[in-house]
Amino acid sequence: MSSNDAAPKSRFLVLHDYGMGGVWWWIQARSAREILETFAWIEVVTDPETVARQEKDGELEEVDIDAPRMPPGLDGLRATRHAQRGRPGFGALADRDVVYLRRRWDEEDDKDDEDDEDDEDPAVYLMEVSPDGRRIRQVELAEDGTAVKSGPDDWPFNPPVVDLFDPELVGLQIGRDEFEEQWARARRLDVGR
Repeated sequence: MSSNDAAPKSRFLVLHDYGMGGVWWWIQARSAREILETFAWIEVVTDPETVARQEKDGELEEVDIDAPRMPPGLDGLRATRHAQRGRPGFGALADRDVVYLRRRWDEEDDKDDEDDEDDEDPAVYLMEVSPDGRRIRQVELAEDGTAVKSGPDDWPFNPPVVDLFDPELVGLQIGRDEFEEQWARARRLDVGR
């Protein structure tokens, strides 16, 4: 038993936001950081109104972080995090205020998305990402060299697009200067296209 295991636990409201909805739980843990290090794609919700609403509702499942079995959904998020934990780069980007990433999206990245068009060209996305994994700004670089910039007002949903504990992200990191250069040359997203 480590000294951290003896620390008292508190109740935290957590959300797995998948864009068009989310799954919520209460988790008994020693800290919010412990939750983020234990479960992939989870955010600890601290907004007082949201916490009060969920407390009043009283319908969420509550689990202990040390329980050997987790409810469906949370079990897979724990398994994902467990697989990431020992790899180089695990959590390297987690404590940053802003992260800049270059990420290629193509049919492999969205193979389960029913709305994908088979003839759509792959693109590279430069993203400015907040600590909760949500995009702040984005530049889409098409293979023909065109660049389109967008922000939260352009997106109908803005769920987390990355989990900053994921060790794979370290290799996708770019500098702020590169992002800003592309942002400055990109045209605005055509609304309603």
